[in-house]
Amino acid sequence: MEAVSTGEGRSRRVVVGVDDSPGGLAALRHAIDIARAGRSQLVAVRSWGLGLPRHGGRRRRRVDADHGPLVTFFNGAEQRQRSAQLIRQAFTDVSGGIPDDVTVAFKTPEGDPGLVLTRLAAADDVLVVGTERDQAMKRLVHGSVSHYCRAHARCPVVVVAPAGSDPQPGTSR
Repeated sequence: MEAVSTGEGRSRRVVVGVDDSPGGLAALRHAIDIARAGRSQLVAVRSWGLGLPRHGGRRRRRVDADHGPLVTFFNGAEQRQRSAQLIRQAFTDVSGGIPDDVTVAFKTPEGDPGLVLTRLAAADDVLVVGTERDQAMKRLVHGSVSHYCRAHARCPVVVVAPAGSDPQPGTSR
């Protein structure tokens, strides 16, 4: 695996979208490998938001007038805590815990996953996201974080499928 360097003497970050789906765990495993090889910081991101689907997907904007109850105050402390727990559990599932040989930062912002990831990943970073096969209906309803990231990121994007899956056309594994 090649070292990931900005050419300015510092390694770029590896930003990874984390969830506990097979594709999300495969992405985390791959991101750890990239960070190790390039001696890069690994930024593990799990966004949250009211109305977001549990496993990936993007929040669709409703166009009708009935948006349901209005939330006037919500600090999200419980959602951030749950997101951090999910990240820790994903590291445990993938590598037995947070690796000692990689600098890891957790980010648990509120927001649409694709938008959050593409805003966090700078031009000299690499962004790693997972994808799932045979999820056409879910993508139709919720959208695809990996497609959004590939279309909008300012940096290289690596889309990782679960072991045994064929990669999507135009993606890396």
